Amino acid sequence: MSAACGKTTIWGRRSSFNVQKVLWLAEELGLDYEHVPAGGQFGQLDTPAFLAMNPHGKVPVLRDDDVTVWESHAILRYLAARHGGPAFWPVQPAARARADGWMDWAQTALQPAFLVGVFWGYYRTPEAQRDTAAVARNLDATHACLRKLDEALTDQPYLSERRGFGPGGPARRDVALPLLRTGYPASAVGARARLVRPASSAAGVSPACDGAVRRVTWPAGFLTGRVG
Repeated sequence: MSAACGKTTIWGRRSSFNVQKVLWLAEELGLDYEHVPAGGQFGQLDTPAFLAMNPHGKVPVLRDDDVTVWESHAILRYLAARHGGPAFWPVQPAARARADGWMDWAQTALQPAFLVGVFWGYYRTPEAQRDTAAVARNLDATHACLRKLDEALTDQPYLSERRGFGPGGPARRDVALPLLRTGYPASAVGARARLVRPASSAAGVSPACDGAVRRVTWPAGFLTGRVG
């Protein structure tokens, strides 16, 4: 589990939502990095070596030369500031604050509603153990979040000021990662066109596959909150 000197190393399993954010930004930055699978079936999180890097025993963890950073958004900000330049780390504090606001909103509002409440509550919970009322409430909260995104993206394709992203760019697209992964159909008023399609392009999903991404749906009645 040692990192090569002078090279960026990222620990975490690729299926982790928070690890995906970091790997995505590393690719956007063109970093020469090593990815070390950790967590889940890969273990390592309770080993002394890993706990020395992150005492909380969670992924992702970044080592950049002799600097170690944990927590996904702290890692995003560090990478943008260290390796990104003005296009990824705006000089003006106001521009950074706008990106920070959407990043933190994604983690404190959308992620709990969709990833925890709906994805884990529905897909990762056996049918007999599902709290369908709670899932429906979280689905409503997810729809409300997507409406806010839809409104914010009415006059611009990205939440940040430019396509050059800044840390809010990867966070803006990491919002779409679980939507792509589970095939969540966004709102009928165009949130998919504004959110998922640009994100799928940025993720490397070819235009030929975009239609397949958009056609994936959940069981009939689920999207309207009629679950059970």
